[in-house]
Amino acid sequence: MFTGIVEGVGVVSSVSRAGEGLVCRIAPPAGAWSVAEGDSVAVCGACLTVAGLEAGAGASEGAEEMVFDLSAETLARTWFDALEPGGGVNLERALRLGDRLDGHLVSGHIDGLARVAAIADSGDGGRRFTFEVDPGLERYLIEKGSVTLDGISLTVVEPRGPRFDVAVIPLTLERTHLGRAAVDQRVNIEADLVGKWIERLLPPG
Repeated sequence: MFTGIVEGVGVVSSVSRAGEGLVCRIAPPAGAWSVAEGDSVAVCGACLTVAGLEAGAGASEGAEEMVFDLSAETLARTWFDALEPGGGVNLERALRLGDRLDGHLVSGHIDGLARVAAIADSGDGGRRFTFEVDPGLERYLIEKGSVTLDGISLTVVEPRGPRFDVAVIPLTLERTHLGRAAVDQRVNIEADLVGKWIERLLPPG
């Protein structure tokens, strides 16, 4: 379980094919970062298991690169088929019981993709992004509801069909890879967990 509060941006050091999936190595962000083999880490919102830790040139002094195995299902649900060495990815370690829940409950199970449709400066150092979601995901977009985009907990603004806006403050732009996002870029989206449970439990019609 995660919160959607990104801890830092890691850098992809290598990507290689492994059958129908991929093996990806990611250098952790600078500073205090500690994981063990078998731990869960949200990589741009997708819950992945640390398959191994290896020394690498991309990691800071005393840190090790994380190795992740990406299955065919993960590649089908995410934009990770486009992972390239040198690219930045948002990282968050799993929530521990007793931790403060500053974002919202995030499972790390990606529902689909959204596309950056427009970016505009908000005049206060932040930016207003317009996203367009995959068909079928628009039903989860409610005004002031929660949404996770590439692992970032954000608030839905002015949903209209498959499109909606989010206001991103300067600190989020600095601490995540949204600060370098471009129009037409794809992002992983996870709809609000509570909304999906309500939908599942209510009778059809």
